[in-house]
Order: sequence, then structure tokens, then C-alpha cells
Amino acid sequence: MANHSRPHICQCLTRLASVKRNAVVTVYGNRKRTGREFVDGVLSLAAGLIRLGLRNGNVVSIAAFNSDLFLEWLLAVALVGGVVAPLNYRWSLKEAKMAMLLVEPVLLVTDETCVSWCIDVQNGDIPSLKWRVLMESTSTDFANERNQFLTTEMLKQRTLVPSLATYAWASDDAVVICFTSGTTGRPKGVTISHLAFITQSLAKIAIAGYGEDDVYLHTSPLVHIGGLSSAMAMLMVGACHVLLPKFDAKTALQVMEQNHITCFITVPAMMADLIRVNRTTKNGAENRGVRKILNGGGSLSSELLKEAVNIFPCARILSAYGMTEACSSLTFMTLHDPTQESFKVTYPLLNQPKQGTCVGKPAPHIELMVKLDEDSSRVGKILTRGPHTMLRYWGHQVAQENVETSESRSNEAWLDTGDIGAFDEFGNLWLIGRSNGRIKTGGENVYPEEVEAVLVEHPGIVSAVVIGVIDTRLGEMVVACVRLQEKWIWSDVENRKGSFQLSSETLKHHCRTQNLTGFKIPKRFVRWEKQFPLTTTGKVKRDEVRRQVLSHFQIMTSSL
Repeated sequence: MANHSRPHICQCLTRLASVKRNAVVTVYGNRKRTGREFVDGVLSLAAGLIRLGLRNGNVVSIAAFNSDLFLEWLLAVALVGGVVAPLNYRWSLKEAKMAMLLVEPVLLVTDETCVSWCIDVQNGDIPSLKWRVLMESTSTDFANERNQFLTTEMLKQRTLVPSLATYAWASDDAVVICFTSGTTGRPKGVTISHLAFITQSLAKIAIAGYGEDDVYLHTSPLVHIGGLSSAMAMLMVGACHVLLPKFDAKTALQVMEQNHITCFITVPAMMADLIRVNRTTKNGAENRGVRKILNGGGSLSSELLKEAVNIFPCARILSAYGMTEACSSLTFMTLHDPTQESFKVTYPLLNQPKQGTCVGKPAPHIELMVKLDEDSSRVGKILTRGPHTMLRYWGHQVAQENVETSESRSNEAWLDTGDIGAFDEFGNLWLIGRSNGRIKTGGENVYPEEVEAVLVEHPGIVSAVVIGVIDTRLGEMVVACVRLQEKWIWSDVENRKGSFQLSSETLKHHCRTQNLTGFKIPKRFVRWEKQFPLTTTGKVKRDEVRRQVLSHFQIMTSSL
């Protein structure tokens, strides 16, 4: 008999079927479904999967854009005790095969965008694969594929909608495998439990204030932990989900108005796109319906935040810091609160002469610890532990990578975030940089993120990436690549007049006025014309930036 005191992500279905029975809970294009219709869809699909032969602990890979059916598949697989392993639709077929060989799925589900993967892996490339399913296809271009594969509707056919009586669990309560890049370039499968998702969802509900009256726009892909964890929070409170296949700023702004969106999540690049499109197509018009915005994947610059407040004046804007291995967010900070006449949290903190970027305070369920460096009284590795952390990397018996043991708490494992930071006197966590990304210059440690945080505070800088370049004298030289704001020009002449001109000397002066230590100030600046190369999660590919810099400058030497 199932033990219903155990956490399970499908426990949200009971509430949806009752409290939201006749209310719309999903919107995908012209298709709208009530709570009862959505739950019936999950239960019918789950029954079809059992009849097909899916068993506890079986892995199901899903490669698809966001849709209501993606949510349905996530919950149906979980309901029968399966484990969902979303594949990034931006991957090449080679990358997708590497991920599948790691997690050994028995079933592959794709939409039309990734249907070629179903075709190309049918010849024994993935030995574990038994079934291939086309999630949905209405296009005549895929008539032949519909005859080759199972479909969602086929699995639901001739299935009476069962009652929501029992749940099943994988042997170790695993429910999702999220892929993250390993140091070798091969994907690593972060194994996440039901408890981790529920704990994370409750934190988001408590801190962001999500409720059943919210209308949530899915801007983040459901293949990433940010999109998945926020989706789970919305399922738990019974909010309405509005799903776009993939993020597009123009479409997103239109959908916000048409569907009366109240909340969404962003990364800085998304917010920049929304601001740019709003400025060009809507003449900077306000959207007063949005009430909650949660930003992750990097900090919002003060300029982006000001513009976001202008567009969404009624929104409480929060930032979150986290990682896939911790099921998303570890800390939260309110950047703007329209209910307070004079809200000043972020700017006073960021204007203090401190290192790095402030990311706020830990969520109620989170334990964080800074393991101090031997040569530092306040800076060290950021460690975390608790029910939110991953079970392990798939293929490992325990979460043995990234684990530290605290000497003060013997034999109790802490997860190493890979970040370096410090707590201030108010309990706020400050990020200094990545432990594996630091630059060693003249025997001193420089964390790129700390320098970048200072540079982007200059009104002429949109974004900056700081790298270390081999130098015969210093070991590594600090080099900053910068993107300029519109109407600013680069003129590397020290005394040339003009308020909209930038030079190496003006940026060095800016760093000094922000109390950046001398050895941390970049020795060289590179003007970057295009967007910085990003990962699929919106983070800068620092190694690619370094490679491009070195390809243009064969020899770079410091002048000191």
C-alpha cells in the first residue's frame, strides 16, 4: 500500500481537481483546460503508461518546447513512479545521445521540433529505448511520423479515467533528472527527489507570495530547473499556467496583456529583451497587471532594474541565487517593492564598499555555510545542505562529487556550490566568484564576477566579462571585455572631452572610485560589439570569450 505521508509532486492534483475543478488552469494557444480536464488528462496518460509497460524507476526522456502536454507528461510519469529526464531541444543529436546513454531511458517523447531524434535513434543507438512517442502533431508534414510512433492520444485511448487513489515512487524517491554541464563537457544528470521539489516550491510560494489567483507565464524552458521548480510551485497553489512554446519578447508582452499575466520569471537577458521590445513597439507603455517577477541566472544591473520598474510599476521584483544541484533557489532578495513608498534595499547594499554581488538571505528551509579560506577571515566556499539538495549525479550511488564534510559537524555532508562568498553583518550572502574561475595575477586571487559587478555600474556599460590571459610577468593578466550602452562611443584618448565617451582610463578610474583593489583593476579592455556567447541557461561562456580574445590578440602583455 502506498504511504501517502511521503512527499510526491502529484499530491497537487487533488487540489486542482477540487478547488480548481471548473477554473482554467492551463492555456496553450487556443487550448484551455480546467482543473478537472487537466487532472483527467494526467490520470488517463498514467493509466496508458502502465498498460504500455512503464514501471517504477524507469526513465522517460522528453525533448519538447513548453506546452500543457509537457506538464501532463511530467506528472503522469511521476504518478506511476517513473523518472523524467528532460532533454534540451537546443542540443545537437550527438549531445542528446550522450545524455540518453547516461540515464538509459526506456521511452523517448518528442514534439515536432525534435521528431528527427526519434527517427535517428531507432537503430539501436540507445539500447535501453523501447518506445518512441510523438507528443502531439497537427501538421500534415508529420503524417508519416504519426504512423511510425505512438502518440499521447493513442496512449490515452480506451482508458477509463482512473481515480486518484495511489501514487508510486522510484526506489530512492527520484523524480527528475536535470542535466548540467560537467567539467569534461559531457552532461551530468542531477537527480532530484519529490521532497526537494516540494520544499523548493514552498519556499517560492512563501517568499514570492504566489497564490491560486495568479496567472503565470512560462518564460523559462521546462528542461531547466528554474522552469521546472517554478512550474511546480504554481501547480501546488493552483495558479493558471500560460505556456509559450519558447520565449520571444514580443510575443511574451502581447500574451501578458491578452491573458492578464500576474507573474513570470526571467534571467537578465530576457529582461533586457522585454525592455528593448517594449521601448520599440509599445513606446515604453506600462503593464500594471504584473505583480511578481522573479529573476535568476545572474543579477540585474541597476539600469535594467530601473527600466523594469518603469514597465512593470506594480510588480514586486525579486532576485534568486541558486543552482541545479539545489533544485533551484538558495537565497532571495527583494529588489523593488511598489507597496513601500521609499524602498531602498538593493542600492544601499550595492553601494557599500563590499566585494561581489549581494544575493540576499537564505530561504527558510535552507542551511548555508561559508567555509572560510585559510588566508581569509570572512571569505570562503559556499556550502549548503538540506532536503532541497540533489540525491546524487545519475550513475553515482551517492552525491559524492561536490560534497564537503564540515570539521565542526563531523561526518555531515554539505554540498559545495562551487561559489566563493561571504555573509555580511545583516545576514546577506555576497557572491565573490567561482572557485574554479578565479584569476591568479601577481600571486593574488581575483574573482571575475567581483570586477564585472563594478564595471556594469558604470552608466556606459551594458555588460562585462572579465577573463584571465596568460602573462609572462604576472602569471595571468586581468582583461575586461565590455559592451557599451547605446549612444556611448569608445575613444581611448585620455583627455578627450564628451560625456558619452569611454576609454580604458575612464573605466580604470571608475574601478578605483568604487574601491576596487589595484590588482583587481583590468590591465586591458576589449570593446565587444555583439552579444556575449551564452549557455542554454543564459550564463556566459567565459572560455569561449577567452578563446575569441586570444584569437584576435596573439600576444597580450601587461605594462606593469
